[in-house]
Amino acid sequence: MDVVTIKTRLAGWLARPKPDTNIAGQVALITGGSRGLGWLIARELGQAGCKLVLTARDEAELNRAKQALGKLGYEVMTLVCDVADRIAVEKMVVHATALFGRIDILVNDAGIIQVGPAQQMTIEDFESIMAVDFWGTVYTTLAVLPQMRQRQSGRIVNITSIAGKVSIPHLLPYSAAKFAATGFSQGLRAELRREGISVTTILPGVLRNGSAFNAFFKGDPEKEYGWFGLTSSLPLLSMQAERAAAQIVEAIKIRKPEKILSLQAVLLARFNGLLPDTAARVFALANRLGLPADQNQSSPLKRGMELQKSPLLKTVTGLGEAAARRFGQFPGPSKEIVDKTKAGPAAKV
Repeated sequence: MDVVTIKTRLAGWLARPKPDTNIAGQVALITGGSRGLGWLIARELGQAGCKLVLTARDEAELNRAKQALGKLGYEVMTLVCDVADRIAVEKMVVHATALFGRIDILVNDAGIIQVGPAQQMTIEDFESIMAVDFWGTVYTTLAVLPQMRQRQSGRIVNITSIAGKVSIPHLLPYSAAKFAATGFSQGLRAELRREGISVTTILPGVLRNGSAFNAFFKGDPEKEYGWFGLTSSLPLLSMQAERAAAQIVEAIKIRKPEKILSLQAVLLARFNGLLPDTAARVFALANRLGLPADQNQSSPLKRGMELQKSPLLKTVTGLGEAAARRFGQFPGPSKEIVDKTKAGPAAKV
């Protein structure tokens, strides 16, 4: 084989195929689709003409989400499923496929957030968040893949986080799970490229979607909630969730390999990549001077909604609370589901 032939074949292999941007009529399965960013992505996909299958753990939340999307004229089905349960996920995918005959687009958005100093985080905390944020992504992807491989087509979209590229103080279990999900997503993309299946990794920065109200806090919960709630509410620090959802669906349409959402997140990733030692020093300084000190005693996880008490805090996080109410974060999951999440994987049925 001569050099010209090798170059021609290599160029053809590396060339990006022309994306088929029309996704109207395709079936989209969205995990964590009952509220927040997942619900907004579902709304954007519905507007693009997709048939929607939403899954989450709370039936009441799913019913509210279905009703809201149905009023917009979208075709929506809902299925209750805990993505941390592999058997339940496999049954859910079979059921979802039976509803519409296939799954063309999979959006892995289900996740939980824990905030607090590393000293407060237990093995159970790490296991709990890995079960949802990492294994939930793996289980659902592997359950959907066989039918996509058979058709030689499909789109897989994994919503990770900028915390999956840059580990953030007081978010250690969350960052660990998101790093794992990011690595899974990037490696899978390389392996599935030749099979006509695209894998898109979405790495949001801080979003104004009301997630703080259903996140879990440890250490000094009130102070931890204070910095996290403030960061995810102020316009200069957080990205409008509707804009994020629109950009995600655009990335789905063009089969974009990776999308970092928000200028702040892009700059953070580049800073950490170019100057890792300097970044580590800055994070250490922020941990020492800007974040709440460890209380040196174990504390239970508390949900953000339980900590929204101070009138001043309610004022400064007003935009975040307004977003939470618009995007189905209130009243949030049932007490039974919240208690199971707090207790960790051992409590899951």
